[in-house]
Amino acid sequence: MDQQVSLPTAVPAARRGGLVPFLLRLHFYAGVLVGPFLLIATLTGGLYAISPTLEQFVHRDQLRSGSTGPMLPVAEQIRAAMAVRSDLPVTAVRPATEPGETPRVLFDDPALGPSERHAVFIDPVTAAPRGELTVYGNSSALPVRTWIDRLHRDLHLGEPGRVYSELAASWLWVVALAGVVLWVNRFRRRRGDGARLLTIDRTSSGRSRTLNWHGAVGIWIAVGLLFLSATGLSWSHFAGDNIAELRTALHWTTPTVSKSLPADRDAQHTHPDPHGDHHFGAAAERGEADPADPPFTQVDRVLAAARAAGVGGKVEVSIPADRATAFTVTQTRQPWVLSNNAVAVDGTTGAITDVSWFADWPLAAKLTAWGIQLHMGLLFGPANQVVLLGLAVALATVIVRGYLLWWRRRPTRGDGPAGRPPRRGVLRRLPVTGVLLVVAAAVLVGWSLPVLGVSLLAFVVVDVLVGWWQRRRGAVGASVGEGPGLDDLAGDGDRAGQQQARG
Repeated sequence: MDQQVSLPTAVPAARRGGLVPFLLRLHFYAGVLVGPFLLIATLTGGLYAISPTLEQFVHRDQLRSGSTGPMLPVAEQIRAAMAVRSDLPVTAVRPATEPGETPRVLFDDPALGPSERHAVFIDPVTAAPRGELTVYGNSSALPVRTWIDRLHRDLHLGEPGRVYSELAASWLWVVALAGVVLWVNRFRRRRGDGARLLTIDRTSSGRSRTLNWHGAVGIWIAVGLLFLSATGLSWSHFAGDNIAELRTALHWTTPTVSKSLPADRDAQHTHPDPHGDHHFGAAAERGEADPADPPFTQVDRVLAAARAAGVGGKVEVSIPADRATAFTVTQTRQPWVLSNNAVAVDGTTGAITDVSWFADWPLAAKLTAWGIQLHMGLLFGPANQVVLLGLAVALATVIVRGYLLWWRRRPTRGDGPAGRPPRRGVLRRLPVTGVLLVVAAAVLVGWSLPVLGVSLLAFVVVDVLVGWWQRRRGAVGASVGEGPGLDDLAGDGDRAGQQQARG
């Protein structure tokens, strides 16, 4: 009689040797072993999200000036900065665009690291120096943001430390997608028992309540996690190189302007301007500069030409080392500015020699630029940063609750240091086509994301060794158990199958 009752409920367990148990096992191993790296990346990422605002507060003495009145010409501001650091060559300037803001004059310093420049801040009204700082990257991040950036990226360990962040970014999308499939599967199978997909059951308690929070919150933030994983991988070392090669092959790279000037400037032609051809003529009519003047003295003419051509907002003006090279005026990353227009300008004549309008960029290049700015918390200003911080807090709670689920089913009777994982042999129980698809996908992903591929191979090796060790101890039956706190995610059937086995 007992067998007549248990047999019908045991059948689904036999049929469930497919995708769901495989994802459950993958979710378990990744959660337990990669979870610490994900948690560190999450906490540092939350701090990184608000770093632009922290930067404005910490470095307010350099960034703001109390002077009022008309601003001096940008060339005079540069001259004042050059008096402070006469030992370094000036390479660029970010002019002030609003009252109370200070410009930053940028210098090349051989003592600094890659992508680092020396910045001198000047009062634009009085030309008095406001301080000196090291800035980093295209966003010209100041020291506090740079420190947080490197903490998030490599834990201040240099290139070896970048493996940690790439490991977290590589597995984040895998864990998120597997978790979504498992949670939706659980909801589908237990809908009649009051299961919830997107809401928290506040009447539940103990492990059930923890599992509900873990799954529901994970569903809500899944899209954000996929975005963070994709954009984070674009900055990574190994996967980032592969992504860059793919973008180059598909012509998805970010367009740039040429700094080369024509040999015969009298015969040079300007590029058509969608904002009006008369702008270029007006710039050229301002007259030519004295050849004896250094290039930085031409900045105001160059900036006026770029403004007339349609490059608005905050910009960075590159200063060439000689008159054979054009200036470039490029829009910087600013809140609520979706464009990154750039023009090249002949400093001697004020003529536009090359343009890069954001509207003409390939769609993939636009999406990449927006994604980077969104990840950095710059695209939509403080609102962007608040959303990223909330996403980081939510992910941290999901990770912590995942470990709570494991802790409540932690190994207490010699099940191994990580506890009992979901049932073994799920891959062998897939159809041949399923196995081939899984293996092909693993090879493709492992080639594209090397850190993911190597760590996945390590998981397989560890799993095989654990199985061999358990068989040596005669504990094969222990490997056919429930996942530590994750059994409910797989749906019904597990317990019935176990009951039949015990019967």
